[in-house]
Amino acid sequence: MSTFDTGTPRGTFARAGVLARLGAPRILARGAGLLFSLLVTLFGLLLVTFLIARVVPLDPVLAVVGDRATQAQYEAARVELGLDRPLPEQFVRYVSEVVRGDLGQSNLTSRPVLEDIARAFPATLELATLATLIGVLLGIPAGVVGAVTQGRWPDQVIRVVGLLGYSMPVFWLGLVALLVFYGQLGWTAGPGRLDVTEQFTYEMDVTRYTGSVILDSAFSGAWDVLRNALAHVVLPAGVLGYFSMAYLARMTRSFMLEQLGQEYVTAARVKGVPEWRVVWVHALGNAMVPLITVIALSYASLLEGSVLTETVFAWPGLGLYITQALFAADFNAVLGGTLVIGATFIVLNLLSDLLYTLVDPRAR
Repeated sequence: MSTFDTGTPRGTFARAGVLARLGAPRILARGAGLLFSLLVTLFGLLLVTFLIARVVPLDPVLAVVGDRATQAQYEAARVELGLDRPLPEQFVRYVSEVVRGDLGQSNLTSRPVLEDIARAFPATLELATLATLIGVLLGIPAGVVGAVTQGRWPDQVIRVVGLLGYSMPVFWLGLVALLVFYGQLGWTAGPGRLDVTEQFTYEMDVTRYTGSVILDSAFSGAWDVLRNALAHVVLPAGVLGYFSMAYLARMTRSFMLEQLGQEYVTAARVKGVPEWRVVWVHALGNAMVPLITVIALSYASLLEGSVLTETVFAWPGLGLYITQALFAADFNAVLGGTLVIGATFIVLNLLSDLLYTLVDPRAR
């Protein structure tokens, strides 16, 4: 019997082999395309951060030597920093240093910028992650309910709450939250990640696995530190989570209204599929495809946009670090933090593209 006879096992295996050979080039081409896009985006990010350092009307040499340095000291520092060389040569040197993991030394802390970022970024990551979880767990169900009850009072309430969360300044809401829940009611702890005594315990007794106070204290069994950390994080995470919830509820409602008007929803209802399954499985399942990108961008914006929240709550994260470095004209710290935030955006966009294949079979 012929090998290509699909009625035989040999024919089945041959066809599967042909499909596998046809699929492999597509997978390789997609992987190469993603890698090329990643490299181009990273190159653009490096170019932008480099140009920012050159067009800002502040002298990085003065930030190093001070305004009382002599002209000879100024020129020596300028040569040491490589600022006397042509711009293309400066850019090549900048890229080579970044590739080696050298983001320069901070004038503010006198430590390598990469070391400072490694200390500050886990705090921002902890805060943004908790805020995103609050936004996802509350915002998506609220958006679904708003779409299902379009025009009725639950929809009106959800839209008003979302509009307030999307409109109020984050620093104002943070100050009000501190005044009410910490100053007046005493329900939460104050600014900072930990109280002074718990901070000492954390420094001395807690093993730092991740840099997150909540996770590290839980892994180490330091329950007093864990309770104190949760009491401190609830207000800033709640403020950022409220903004995330408002944004996600608005986008979820929009996507769900579009899906509920599709023909497959009408067909499912005609077939007698339970309404909860039509809404929460079929419609929400299709709405999750664009929602993945929205959630990823919201998470990335919280990682880079929590500067005011970290300032109000004295949260020692990356946003506060960049703000202090900017006021001190510490360009290495500012550019290093900007580079990390930009790389985070790129990575989250890449992960959202990869998640499409898990959520939407058509993407596979």
